[in-house]
Amino acid sequence: MKLLCIGDVVGKPGLSALRNHLRALQKGCGADFTIVNGENASGVGITPAQADDIFAAGADVITLGNHVFNKRQIVPYLEDNRYILRPANLAPQLPGEGAGVYEACGYRLLVMNLIGRCDMAFGPDNPFLAADKLLRQYEGRYDLAVCEIHANATSEKLAMGYYLDGRCAAVWGTHTHVQTADERVNPKGTGYVTDIGMTGPWWSVLGVKAEQSVAMFRGDLTEYFQPAEGECVLSGALFEIDTGSGMCRSVRRICNHIPV
Repeated sequence: MKLLCIGDVVGKPGLSALRNHLRALQKGCGADFTIVNGENASGVGITPAQADDIFAAGADVITLGNHVFNKRQIVPYLEDNRYILRPANLAPQLPGEGAGVYEACGYRLLVMNLIGRCDMAFGPDNPFLAADKLLRQYEGRYDLAVCEIHANATSEKLAMGYYLDGRCAAVWGTHTHVQTADERVNPKGTGYVTDIGMTGPWWSVLGVKAEQSVAMFRGDLTEYFQPAEGECVLSGALFEIDTGSGMCRSVRRICNHIPV
């Protein structure tokens, strides 16, 4: 099974890049199942229409992160659509689900969406204990398991990769929008990348106009962030999974530049 994971889609440029190029990427790499992080589709947050656009572009599952509820109109969508996941370790009374089992190549694929706690602006439950709980909860109901950890600290993401080594076929990080060059198969067989990057404007700071980000760090008065223009990048990772063992054979980073 080839699992394609796409990094945070940022604003209209990211949505356009996904809409125009994801299908070709899927065909070119032979992807069997595609997971797309969509939490920045509105810059911060995602609307139902934007989620529909991501599904129409070719996503099988959408994952979210710390901006999940910035656009409150997504709340009923989270309740009605089991193919969009918010982080599982947020408060349990919040709408939506943090994990799901989906059919992929005739196998039952458990997808878990977790959020980190280091340097994040709120206090979710412990993601490591949440991972244990989910694996127990779904025991016997899945053939393969994978996990996205939406976190700021590289150490927290690395630790999750080792913590789930041998228990998940793949673990990958999102949130920081900068792709890391540490793709690997961990000692017990789990494919891993610390951060799979973003899908959005290349000449930017995390998708935002560079001059606005520079002004913020200088301490200048700034306006609402706007997505940068021009060349885009579609970033992610491709995990090749041995369905017999449930472990990963190889990991390949994806970083496709899309000219204007």
